[in-house]
Amino acid sequence: MTNLVRRNNDSQTPVRSTASTWDPFKIMESMLNWDPIASSVGTADVFVPKFDVKETKDGYIFAADLPGVAEQDVDISLTGNRLSISGKRETEARQESEQYHLYERAWGSFSRSFTLPDGIDTEKVSAHFKDGVLTVTVGKLPQAQPRRIEISARSKTTA
Repeated sequence: MTNLVRRNNDSQTPVRSTASTWDPFKIMESMLNWDPIASSVGTADVFVPKFDVKETKDGYIFAADLPGVAEQDVDISLTGNRLSISGKRETEARQESEQYHLYERAWGSFSRSFTLPDGIDTEKVSAHFKDGVLTVTVGKLPQAQPRRIEISARSKTTA
């Protein structure tokens, strides 16, 4: 059996883990709640909107909740097959005389990019922003859309 060794934060002295200090369930919980986007930016105080990306027979739909973001603060661009969405959410002014018990809402600039597959129609791109929800639709070219092929009955030949 392997012995687990950890070090105290205040010293370099190794401490043997016991059942009361090492909790595999806490380790699994922290692994399952891992957010690669939030951990890549380094702090939890950065505004990083999450997107839903859905493919339909006609195209691709990108949806994001952007509460507190003004429509004029969102920039959407399509270069080749790369869709980029960026923007910013302004922080509210805080007065020194106000006492906050919690300050958890994030603010700041964000930028997300998505690489689309071949067969997108750059002429069929639209964006809608309503009630804090951004929806971007990118269409597919007709030849990239699936089509149904009918099965024809063979004619019987006489022998």
